[in-house]
Amino acid sequence: MQDFGAAFVEAFRLIVTAEPALVEIVALSLQVSLCAVAAACAIGFPLGAFLAVARFPGRGALMILVTALMGLPPVVVGLVLYLLFSAAGPLGVLGLLYSPAAMIVAQAVLVTPIVAAMTRQVVEDLNREYDELLRMMGAGRARTVTTLLWDARHSLLTALLAGLGRALAEVGAVMIVGGNINHVTRVMTTAIALETSKGELALALGLGIVLVLLSVGLNATVMGLRGRLEHV
Repeated sequence: MQDFGAAFVEAFRLIVTAEPALVEIVALSLQVSLCAVAAACAIGFPLGAFLAVARFPGRGALMILVTALMGLPPVVVGLVLYLLFSAAGPLGVLGLLYSPAAMIVAQAVLVTPIVAAMTRQVVEDLNREYDELLRMMGAGRARTVTTLLWDARHSLLTALLAGLGRALAEVGAVMIVGGNINHVTRVMTTAIALETSKGELALALGLGIVLVLLSVGLNATVMGLRGRLEHV
């Protein structure tokens, strides 16, 4: 029990003193996750809106696929990307394996279905409300998608937040394609797993506390921003 107490004390010391090792890991985690979420939103927002507005053969099957991919096992994503980016793989020439870029791709693959599925639901609800008005205005499909996305921008913050939370918590895929290399690809989740397995609880607890604080802070910030924007 005393060891646990000492580990907690040391964990808080690492946070308060901004231990360089902890700061480096947190900074890389944020860099990777924010880039991945930005890429996922760039794909997921228009894809989800298109599925909400368009009508074409196979739409139902595509919607089911996108929804199903929300539960895609991270280790499977990591394995597939590992095979693609390995030296013998078709994309091995890019040299992305065991790099932050590979981790960004892995997280983006996992986050995109979440963003797309949530966007489709939000935009579909708006489309039911404004469909007749948009038709009267002669809005084409592209204009309808952009109009509804803009009108739903406050609600889409929730999709962005869900994607960011998913990215920050990811461990399986980034471990496989990133390799958890110190000073190169070590992020909060992989570092926590490694330090815990080594019995070095102080850094693991410190990173865990930071991860929880980031999640709570991001939720509070986005919800507060959404509330303000909706009253503008």
